[in-house]
Amino acid sequence: MKTRSLLIALVIGAVVVFFTAGIYAATKVEEKVKIQDKGCEYTKGIVEFSHQKHVDEYAKKAPELYKDKCGTCHHDDKGKPRVDLASGQEVKRCIACHKKCGEPPKGKDAPKLSDKEKLEYVAEAFHDNCRDCHKEYNKANKTKAAPTTCTKCHPKT
Repeated sequence: MKTRSLLIALVIGAVVVFFTAGIYAATKVEEKVKIQDKGCEYTKGIVEFSHQKHVDEYAKKAPELYKDKCGTCHHDDKGKPRVDLASGQEVKRCIACHKKCGEPPKGKDAPKLSDKEKLEYVAEAFHDNCRDCHKEYNKANKTKAAPTTCTKCHPKT
């Protein structure tokens, strides 16, 4: 009888371990994230950044910039920080709301767009979010480590 109980306990334990590992694997955040959306064409190299470094390392160096945790970068459809996110929780792709590929038209003949209209372009949304945060990080840490120019984020193609 003890052998059977022990066997049942071992089987249940194994099931729990595999189930827990499955949940963990399904919610693990990727180490490297490529900033690109299907259906969009790119004229510059695809930006690839370390999500883990931003969450762990950079957030510790500049906690004032990460006061909203995940909401520092991830926001809802009203632009409010998503402070309710858990690690690995699925989030919408930026293109789901910032529906236009690329950057807003530029130059003297380009239409004058409001800030809201500019943010309809997915590249503008990224640039607005990332570049501004990088500038604040550099200022707060008296450094130039966080990239703020095209060539520092976009690799040569």
